[in-house]
Amino acid sequence: MPRLPHQGRSDEGPREAAQGHNGAVPPIVDRYAPSPTSSLHLGNLRTALAGWLLTRSRGGRWLLRVEDLDTDRVLAAGGVEREQLEDLRRLGLEWDGPVMRQSDRSEMYRTTLASLAGRTYECFCSRREIAEASSAPHADGHRPYPGTCARLGAAEAARRHAVRPGAIRVRAEGVSFTVLDLHAGEVTGIVDDFVLVRADGAFSYNFATTVDDVSQGVTRITRGADLLSSAPRQAWLATQLGGRAPTYTHVGLVTNGQGARLAKRDGSVTLGDLTRAGWDVGDVLATLTESLGIGSHRSVREALECMPQDDLPAQDSRFWLGAVWDDATGRLISA
Repeated sequence: MPRLPHQGRSDEGPREAAQGHNGAVPPIVDRYAPSPTSSLHLGNLRTALAGWLLTRSRGGRWLLRVEDLDTDRVLAAGGVEREQLEDLRRLGLEWDGPVMRQSDRSEMYRTTLASLAGRTYECFCSRREIAEASSAPHADGHRPYPGTCARLGAAEAARRHAVRPGAIRVRAEGVSFTVLDLHAGEVTGIVDDFVLVRADGAFSYNFATTVDDVSQGVTRITRGADLLSSAPRQAWLATQLGGRAPTYTHVGLVTNGQGARLAKRDGSVTLGDLTRAGWDVGDVLATLTESLGIGSHRSVREALECMPQDDLPAQDSRFWLGAVWDDATGRLISA
């Protein structure tokens, strides 16, 4: 079964492989992939900034991908994509190359799905049936599938398909897979038979984002800590598609005073909200960089100069931790 080679540890924490097969240090290619269904709040912007700083400090490429497959929600939030891109530009988080949009890539997803022929099957289980048969959901909300339809005979599968279309699942059969997170270390997870295509014909997040990561040559993924449990699942799929498992950097979330993930209802939490309240972009950047433990900086270039140039922030740095937004005082407080 596929598994990453053992990665050594030190007192300073895990490290990426020092060189590739040809002796050269592999380039870092990271990506930021927002969904254009709501405005970027301080938590989203803080994660984007962390990924940009980690990538630029090592001379890497930082890509931007718009994950807009949920067409109903995207249409209901007209103009949000333009707002998101403008917010990133205003903060100075420029990206490399053109923006990739998942809505333009249906043919790629269909071709990739066809390459997995013989390793997928149709599943007719309802969400309720899965909830009743499976274990508790992961931190990212994924509920492991118990494999019910994997054992259906051809005749029974055809009978059920005649009643209603099924989702398409990959046949992973509970393989164990280990990924490297540059703060959490080695993280091992059991890969269930997760959905590639939903019953309504839409490609799943896990499938589309992994296809795109492989296609774009992504080597490192920086994102929120709530997605750590999905990393083994997606990295395993990357290897099945002929790619290499990326390295991850999961950073802490911004929460409200009650410990829940930050949301629009928590007050002035977007760049637009704050500028309308009298902040300028430098104020917002200074708040974000201070919350990351690298000092108060009013430009990303100043912040970049305070990043380690040949290493990562210390394992006990605030960089990896979350923060709490206090709307009453307009402060990001260390979690």
